Amino acid sequence: MATVNIRRDVTDPFYRYKMERLQSKVEGKGNGIKTVIVNLSSVAQSLARPPSYVIKYFGFELGAQTNIAPTDDRWIINGAHEASKLQDYLDGFISKFVLCKKCKNPETDVQIKNNDITLDCKACGQRSTVDARLKLSGFILKNQPKKGKKDKSTKKADRKARKEAEQNGDGEDANGNGTPGDSNSDLADENGDVELGAGSDDELTRRINADAKALEEPEDVKEVEWSVDVSEAAVKARAKDLPDDLKRALVIEGEDEDGEGGSNAYDALGSWILSTAEEKGGVDELEDVEIYLKAKELGIEAKHRTLTVLAQTIFDDNIVKQISPRASMLKKMITSERHEKAFLGGTERFVGKEKPKLIPQVSAILLQYYQNDLISEDVLKGWGSKASKKYVDVSTSKEVRKAAKKFIEWLETAESDEEDSDDDE
Repeated sequence: MATVNIRRDVTDPFYRYKMERLQSKVEGKGNGIKTVIVNLSSVAQSLARPPSYVIKYFGFELGAQTNIAPTDDRWIINGAHEASKLQDYLDGFISKFVLCKKCKNPETDVQIKNNDITLDCKACGQRSTVDARLKLSGFILKNQPKKGKKDKSTKKADRKARKEAEQNGDGEDANGNGTPGDSNSDLADENGDVELGAGSDDELTRRINADAKALEEPEDVKEVEWSVDVSEAAVKARAKDLPDDLKRALVIEGEDEDGEGGSNAYDALGSWILSTAEEKGGVDELEDVEIYLKAKELGIEAKHRTLTVLAQTIFDDNIVKQISPRASMLKKMITSERHEKAFLGGTERFVGKEKPKLIPQVSAILLQYYQNDLISEDVLKGWGSKASKKYVDVSTSKEVRKAAKKFIEWLETAESDEEDSDDDE
């Protein structure tokens, strides 16, 4: 199922909040023509809002009748309406009833008190009031669920969305985010790193136990939940642990974590490399000097996050052969251990997520990095010792490092041989 950013004005490919693209189906003809929104339950789940809010909003905007509590999870709007048009209206709903007014983050809860609708942001703590003059505001106030309970349509939508998320598998939820078992595992240390051999045999057992617990929970007390912990403490910890290339989603007023440069600069560089390479017929046709000058033009040629972007854009399936020709430029830009780790992180994401068929070549890739003096021995050993949730989900991280085992062992052996040679002298 195709997904889009919850905020479609954000072009960041690493933006963590995603939802399925709306899918609609027109049925009937004449006066009986109607539009069925096929996946409204899943979309509403991603927004942490009841599907009845969304369908009613469409009805108000389109001036059409809707069914706000279907027993068969068929959400219908009278008339024929294109999915693209509905997607545009959904942007309005998100802006008015989901996004925090301060940080524009969708991690908000709806709270109703004294006939005021408030959005409580779990990311920045801001509490903003929804415009009471909006038609949907009146509907929400008149149709408040009983405390601790939900209407039947919302509960059914929740069950369907959870089922879809579970069926998605691969250690991720329906939005592509790592499951709580990966990102919040008891085996993870404070940096999000997990010992490579820890707990892998019990993964299935933990999942079964978690599912069983969910089934035992009374239906009335089940709540729509984000796929990650959104408590204040968890949000702060997650912001701290985010990989450098993802932190730009949290940048305020165009500044990075050092207070310099615009976050859009990294997106601009990545997009420019990909589009220019496509125009020229491949990344091999894009010269190093062009890449460096573009980064310099954007003012990020010395930033460590730039290396994360480069690792994901200047290579293709022939990465092993492409590293040496790019080494001169990369050595000029990799100037610290922080840069090295960012470059490794970008490589992990490129191989683990974008080009998983390259995972068997990880040892060969790292060897090229080492032989071309791009990554130091200590950084490579540290990276190889622990899986991490920073750039990919933990299961993928483990798989990538497992593929690197041969190289890490060779690195240890080479060091031992060198020490023995020094002793003999």
